[in-house]
Amino acid sequence: MTQTITVIRGDGIGPEIMDATLRVLDAMGAGLEYDFQLAGLAAQEAKGDLLPAETLASIEANRVALKAPLTTPVGGGFKSLNVTLRKHFDLYANVRPAISFKGTRSRYENIDLITVRENTEGAYLAEGAYTAPDGSRAESKMVVTRAGCERVVRYAFDLARRTGRKQVTAIHKANILKDVTGMFLNVAREVAADYPEIEFRDMIVDNACMQLVMRPEQFDVIVTTNLFGDILSDLCAGLVGGLGLAPGANIGEDVAMFEAVHGSAPDIAGRGIANPCALLLAAAQMLDHLGQQDKATKLREAIAETIAAGDRTTPDLGGSGTTESFTDAICQRVTA
Repeated sequence: MTQTITVIRGDGIGPEIMDATLRVLDAMGAGLEYDFQLAGLAAQEAKGDLLPAETLASIEANRVALKAPLTTPVGGGFKSLNVTLRKHFDLYANVRPAISFKGTRSRYENIDLITVRENTEGAYLAEGAYTAPDGSRAESKMVVTRAGCERVVRYAFDLARRTGRKQVTAIHKANILKDVTGMFLNVAREVAADYPEIEFRDMIVDNACMQLVMRPEQFDVIVTTNLFGDILSDLCAGLVGGLGLAPGANIGEDVAMFEAVHGSAPDIAGRGIANPCALLLAAAQMLDHLGQQDKATKLREAIAETIAAGDRTTPDLGGSGTTESFTDAICQRVTA
């Protein structure tokens, strides 16, 4: 039985790393059919629209999307395409694993944690955003809801239970932002009571940043608000070698979107040296979501083994290989 997914090839290096990822998925026999759609600069050039209606319709129909990086034009007008997609489909949980790979330029060797970030509320909602005509004042409300807090915290605990993880840490700033992040903390404590087998703790965000740098192995699953999660998940990526190893899943009730969280890197587009790991790891998250856990595990193992071997990795991973040579090596391992 085949599963149709929406595929957005993206901008900059997006088409290169997407082609590499689809080649690996096909080599594995993942049983996927691809509904190719446009978004970003490629969509604007072809259709005069950064996010065409047919792309949204495809994602809604297929319920699963794999997306390469998009470029949102700098300046006024259209907001972030990623934020727009998350809001449109109510993709409330952003799931970002950070796992150490042998052979990378990383300060740590034993990182295995997941950040679950609330994805639709908080500072990024920009409720009531306003800038005075003379530029002297700008304001924007931070709004959270009990329902929004509860569903993302419950998702984090369900994820921990499903994957055999033992601890969830809620990260907040309830000592200062007593209402908005105070609500998040209070709800997290309430939800934690429903999962007695999982250790729960909370931590103020500034201390969490320090602890992640000093002793990151103490963390297992992190759950936090939108703004803090955006910052902390990139910090966690830095612990394991950078955004080139950082996948992301955006989960809603009806739709899930999987992506490389790095940018479109137009400076290296077309040079054949783009690292496809982040999108490949996002594809592994997608396979988990589709119930193909064995293939997801095999893909992650092939990526880890190829990075550790080092002979065909891309320059950002310390090798002298190309996108194609790296993909060839992974294909060989997933079909062995």
